[in-house]
Amino acid sequence: MDNFLLIVNQLKDPDGVFTRRAEEILRREGRNVRVIVKETEDQIDESLLRAEDECVVVLGGDGTVLRAVRDLRRRPLPILGINLGTLGYLTETDRSGMEEALQRTASGDYEVEERMMLCGSMGDRQEDALNDIVITRMGKMRMLSYRLYIGGHFLNTIQADGIIISTPTGSTAYNLSAGGPIIEPTARMILITPICSHTLGNRSIVISAEREIRIELAEDARRAVCTRAEAVFDGAAYCEMEAGDSIVIRESEAKVRLVRLGDRSFLETLHRKMTDI
Repeated sequence: MDNFLLIVNQLKDPDGVFTRRAEEILRREGRNVRVIVKETEDQIDESLLRAEDECVVVLGGDGTVLRAVRDLRRRPLPILGINLGTLGYLTETDRSGMEEALQRTASGDYEVEERMMLCGSMGDRQEDALNDIVITRMGKMRMLSYRLYIGGHFLNTIQADGIIISTPTGSTAYNLSAGGPIIEPTARMILITPICSHTLGNRSIVISAEREIRIELAEDARRAVCTRAEAVFDGAAYCEMEAGDSIVIRESEAKVRLVRLGDRSFLETLHRKMTDI
């Protein structure tokens, strides 16, 4: 690959030290580099993307990678994540391994790992998510009721503070904090985890990626108030819901392609995370 797009989280590299170093390494390898510095969480103007771009290097953390995935969702380019913060699951290496990672990627010594995404649809609106789609309450602190349908069949009414629909990649994110299971990220399945369920019998459910999920926000008949919630896609895009509204969630046709160098497995990262607790 000859043309690299470098996306930098300015908060993680305020002095530009690692940005300049990454540019220097890639140019030394004879590669072309363009740099986009993310000062806010706004999406990149797609007019800045060029047809010749072949690989994206992200300097930041897992959050920066997630935002880059959203920014570049129409361009399934390989993404190399270099972590400038705490240990992450989506980034391939940290600042100490940056030079070797960039050299190997520039020379083609890498593999591409595909990750599934979710697609959530409400009316004419459609959004993709790599980690999760979270439906949670808006306004006052009150319990919400959700009717859960899987493959067109009614499963249960869930009373909880919210519900997380997660990919295996997102199983180590909010899903894990809510007590959901950890799934190897290259698997193809969908996780459903209630947030602070008010029923002891409600637990996480793992289903095939071929299944379609529909979640309907139910009316709260006990209170004469308008039931409102919001669907949040990877913590970035939001869609408001009222009682009677439904969101349909299925596996997205889009895939995320992450550069892997084969030196660090998901299980090794998980071990380090667990032993650091």
